[in-house]
Amino acid sequence: MPDVDEPVVVAYFSMEVGLSADMPTYAGGLGVLAGDMIKTFADLKVPSVAVTLLNEKGYFRQKIDEKGNQSEEDEVWDREKYMKLLPNKVVVTLENRPVVVRAWQHDVVSPSGGIVPVYFLDTNVPANTIDDRKLTSHLYGGDQRYRIMQEAIIGIGGLKMLKDIGYEDIENYHMNEGHAAFLIMELLNRTKNEEEKDFNKKYDFEKVKDKCIFTTHTPLKAGQDEFDIGLVKSVLGEDFFPFEKMDAFSDSGKFSMTHLALNHSHYINGVAKRHKDVSRKLFPGYQIHSVTNGVHSVTWVSEAFKRLYDENIPNWSHDPFSLRYVFGIEDDEIWNTHMEAKKLLIDFVNENTKTKMDYDTITFGFARRMTGYKRPDLIFHNIEHLNKIADEIGKIQLIFAGKAHPNDEAGKMMIKHIFNQREILSKNIKIVFLENYNIDISKLLVAGVDVWLNTPMRPFEASGTSGMKASHNGVINFSVLDGWWLEGYIENVTGWSIGPRSSDPEHECDSHFDVADLYSKLEKEVLPMYYYDRQKWIEMMKHTIAINASFFNTHRMVQQYVLDAYIR
Repeated sequence: MPDVDEPVVVAYFSMEVGLSADMPTYAGGLGVLAGDMIKTFADLKVPSVAVTLLNEKGYFRQKIDEKGNQSEEDEVWDREKYMKLLPNKVVVTLENRPVVVRAWQHDVVSPSGGIVPVYFLDTNVPANTIDDRKLTSHLYGGDQRYRIMQEAIIGIGGLKMLKDIGYEDIENYHMNEGHAAFLIMELLNRTKNEEEKDFNKKYDFEKVKDKCIFTTHTPLKAGQDEFDIGLVKSVLGEDFFPFEKMDAFSDSGKFSMTHLALNHSHYINGVAKRHKDVSRKLFPGYQIHSVTNGVHSVTWVSEAFKRLYDENIPNWSHDPFSLRYVFGIEDDEIWNTHMEAKKLLIDFVNENTKTKMDYDTITFGFARRMTGYKRPDLIFHNIEHLNKIADEIGKIQLIFAGKAHPNDEAGKMMIKHIFNQREILSKNIKIVFLENYNIDISKLLVAGVDVWLNTPMRPFEASGTSGMKASHNGVINFSVLDGWWLEGYIENVTGWSIGPRSSDPEHECDSHFDVADLYSKLEKEVLPMYYYDRQKWIEMMKHTIAINASFFNTHRMVQQYVLDAYIR
């Protein structure tokens, strides 16, 4: 049990946290990144705590019928199996009524001996109204009013809960995206001097700013949380606003959680170097840094590769940088280990679908949120050309997975479009879509495919961590040059690029340019190498482990946050 009397370097706030598939308290990459970061806090013994929402019924369980139609169901899980209910209760005033918040604690324990408590906030208590009891039921559910209330619970309620538990000496409050930015308002109100007449002296803005860190993950203006100011005031109350001027929280006439965080954080960062540049253009006038994301190596390395690394690089699990020594492992060992992971994936696919995939065919993985800018169906842009490549050079297997937001009809149509391609593909191309993508399925995919495919529309990929997970297992990336891949790719060494560099404005969002490059490299480089130059393929596998996995991990990422943001 962590000692609440010890100073806490960072309190990490995230709307979602993904620690395991058995705890469906996450929707996707943002939550899984948070989980990986928390695990690394524990590994490196960074004095820290984390705050999130319980999400009692999860994001949703995805069901897909035989025609590719997505439907959503509530997740059913036993929280008492994974966390303990604390006696602490705090009150958040919403719409002039008290809403009681309690907390469940799950301790992330590392083999290093480090422990990080994660507090899951819950309003499902008898003292609350029926509607208020549902405020922590569904992640990203409900309307704008529901969302504001959820964000008040994590930001204001989370801060109150930490104090009630006994945490008094917290040095930094790290907001993973803007959802928890209401904590800034609570911090400011704690500094309020009722006797001071001068507004600018009534609150200690600099003291609060010195404690806050903000990581933005969204390079889309539409992806930033904005609310009608009247609605925010009706939920939080007129007297709760510690601001004299509207520009403290708005640049558009609406209440912007991102703008609130930008104006009251001493350290702001994007999640890749390219994302830093995009964010600076999106939010001019702010000093935005970059901390490129990583993944928790031990979590995402397959059991087969864990054994191989343990035998040949004994210290890799606590020092992922040592994965650069993979060059000392024999080629046959690398390939046999990969095939062990691939067989597990193919067996899983064949057991759960009607698709009869085989072990020897080159297999591509594409798994992420199904939405427009991710372009999951880009590879089907020219079916005739794709069929020709498979018929003349070698067979192809494609495995897709990912959820579309319940309100994203265009995303749902993309899933259906992928299903429809099966009827017009060559006999040499097999395709499957795995339903209800989660952490467990992700572990199989990122280790078992041969190539990780990523085709987002530039410059909307903030980072993209799935390709980093693949790299840890020697899976080669084939990706549009955006997000982390701009930093990780070395053409024909660690993988392949699709399209121009993101800095080239002429082809920034040119799908035709990307398609031409994708098909050209499939035809001339990727498939020929896989089927006819196994030695070169294994050499690339080693390079992606040695160069990419050794750097794009959360050990490096957390160390950078500690040095650049937490220690001042």
